[in-house]
Amino acid sequence: MGERYGETDSRILQRDCAAVSVPWGRPETLEEGSYALITQRLGGSITVMSGGNLYRIDERNADALGLEPQLPPALPTQAEGEIDADSVERAAWAQLATCFDPEIPIDIVNLGLVYACTAEPLGDGRYRLAVNMTLTAPGCGMGTLIADEAREKLLGIPGVAEAEVSLVWDPPWSREMMSEAARLEMGML
Repeated sequence: MGERYGETDSRILQRDCAAVSVPWGRPETLEEGSYALITQRLGGSITVMSGGNLYRIDERNADALGLEPQLPPALPTQAEGEIDADSVERAAWAQLATCFDPEIPIDIVNLGLVYACTAEPLGDGRYRLAVNMTLTAPGCGMGTLIADEAREKLLGIPGVAEAEVSLVWDPPWSREMMSEAARLEMGML
């Protein structure tokens, strides 16, 4: 699905590149000729360290780092009769698991950031998804960007006509909300 990188994966930007500063979430431009150390490449984005700061680069700009863009996995197609609220919710949870925190190589589902995901029928085989999620810290500037990424991925699910991703703060996130696999990955078990 993605790759984690070590300290030797330093690249020189081959062109100016749009990026987002982490954790502030501000749009930035990384300049051609700048050094960028790739720290993770997961879920359609690449996290790099450049000039002592972390940045998130969209996978569509991988060529700026001299990399081939990785296409996201195709969404499963569903036959007309197969689309129901349960199948849409299952697809939604799978899509949410392709959204990653730019600083932690664990998806938002296994981090325990997604509190609820429900599919509501709109009629004509169309559904509205409602998702409640939180962040590891309320002041994280990446929250809106992560929520927008989740919404965009949810709208790509067959049968989904609307998707609302709400950031909520109650209950506050804690490490205990992480899956066992995520805690193992982070060395917390």
